[in-house]
Amino acid sequence: MNNESRDVVISVEGITARLEGNTILENVSFKVFRGEILVIMGRSGSGKSVLMKHIIGLFSPVEGRVLINGIDVHKADESERANIRRSFGVLFQSGGLLGSMTLSENTALPLEEHNDVPDGLREMLVRMKLRLVRLDGHENLLPSELSGGMRKRAGLARAMVLDPEILFFDEPSAGLDPVTSAELDSTIININEGMGTTMIVVSHELQSIMGIAHRVIMLDGEEKGIIAEGDPRELMHRSSDARVLNFLNRRVA
Repeated sequence: MNNESRDVVISVEGITARLEGNTILENVSFKVFRGEILVIMGRSGSGKSVLMKHIIGLFSPVEGRVLINGIDVHKADESERANIRRSFGVLFQSGGLLGSMTLSENTALPLEEHNDVPDGLREMLVRMKLRLVRLDGHENLLPSELSGGMRKRAGLARAMVLDPEILFFDEPSAGLDPVTSAELDSTIININEGMGTTMIVVSHELQSIMGIAHRVIMLDGEEKGIIAEGDPRELMHRSSDARVLNFLNRRVA
């Protein structure tokens, strides 16, 4: 489908990001289309996670803006901010589970600010999301009793409990062995295909990028911006930029 005719969910327009006086990203622009899996890739220190945190509103840009469903994330009023927050879920690198809470309690956390959700519906939503990530039967376990891959899937269940239309993943494969990483990738693909969820994934893991991405943007720390955009399977053969070719054709242990 031609990009011009696709529904834009997120529009990043001329973002410049600075941390502690250092410019990390400069004049970065791109769009995310409804239902796609977009991977933000690049070497360590290229600004991938910084960019994601600007998109979800944790950091404010020096210049530029981020629109989610047409609303400026950083200039929205409180009502608009609440709607934006409800429209997306985030799986952070660590999974972000609270150690003192059971898996069921962790998954239910995003529902706490919605007092109008009856207890019966709350329990049903939690069970549904845990079943979706293949963790049914583990509801009463603590995070310390779960493997790394299970903690990641539990974090994903929590991110999905409000049925967001957008999911963000920050290095989802970090710390996982290849088999567990492939299982998580399969879960991501199944959710995208089954629910049509738009996904933005920060990753430098080549096997995961090739396995899940519909489209990628590649950041470069020296350029402080995007040096490639497109299908990674095409870029690895056809890019004219040696940095892109080296990144996508490197050996994977």
